[in-house]
Amino acid sequence: MYTSFRPALLLAAGMLALASCNKDDTVAPTPAAQSQTVTSLSAAGTASSTGQPIAAKHYTFFSLADGKQVAYTDSNSTKWDVAFRGTTILTNSGTSGPGQGGAQVQSKLFTEVVAAPTDGYAVDAAKPAIPTGSGQGWYNYNSTTHIITPIAGKVLVVRTATGKYAKLEIQNYYKDAPAAPSATSAPGYYTFRYVYQPSGTALQ
Repeated sequence: MYTSFRPALLLAAGMLALASCNKDDTVAPTPAAQSQTVTSLSAAGTASSTGQPIAAKHYTFFSLADGKQVAYTDSNSTKWDVAFRGTTILTNSGTSGPGQGGAQVQSKLFTEVVAAPTDGYAVDAAKPAIPTGSGQGWYNYNSTTHIITPIAGKVLVVRTATGKYAKLEIQNYYKDAPAAPSATSAPGYYTFRYVYQPSGTALQ
């Protein structure tokens, strides 16, 4: 009876050990990319005659990781990833913040940017990583109508403050995102969509 029971004990112990090993060795699934649309994020002061807002005293800071605005008092931290004022967009990098941020502008459709490059990112210095000026970065400016229009097929690939990646497309620059902005539309309100990847570089 003793000898016939021992193999059963060994088998049971082996199965428990295997189960324990399998449980400990389980690899957590890679977090999925997070997609979000932000509507009319205010980065405006009082509108000027050229359609540019007269800048407020500070930027509007935003966390792509958390999907929310960050207080100005946290501007010298890694809690924010991008910041907006007028048509200027900063990254949490270089002269703008203590983070690992940076950006590059890609001439592709939003859906065509499926992975973020691991190098080639500009950081904020004398000039922002994301170029400003009509036709230089993400927008065109009409000097007759004074309307700011996002350039179709321009995607901002952003390295965040903590070294993660996101792709971002500006869709509108006016309050409530009018389809055809006019001289009466309030400027300096960003509507944009983005995909943030908490792990790796895949942006789909």
